Amino acid sequence: MNLNVLQNVILAADAPAAAVPMQDNPNPTGQLLKGILPIVMIMVVFYVLLIRPQSKKAKELAEVIKTMKPGDKVVTSSGIKGIVVNVKDDSVTIRSADTKLEILKSAVSEIRERAGELAAGESKQLS
Repeated sequence: MNLNVLQNVILAADAPAAAVPMQDNPNPTGQLLKGILPIVMIMVVFYVLLIRPQSKKAKELAEVIKTMKPGDKVVTSSGIKGIVVNVKDDSVTIRSADTKLEILKSAVSEIRERAGELAAGESKQLS
């Protein structure tokens, strides 16, 4: 009789566990989202921190190069400083010291001073 009681206790203890369904098959869509979400977040961060500012800077430089005119002081990507003498469709002639150079517009990396504008710190004198 002790054996029957012991079996009944064991079966009663297993009954609640058998009533709860096992979750062997989780939701595949949820697992996919959990795997892809970090990758998407990293891509968004790279876009916001790296790609967007770089493209914005490139657009601003392209706009500045379009408005370049003779007399502007420029710096090329190779570090040559000069004054714009002539502007053509795809090239610019600059004067640097005693030398005239014809360079591509894409080689201009910065316009230091515009022709006709005052340099920083200078004031217009009234005569």
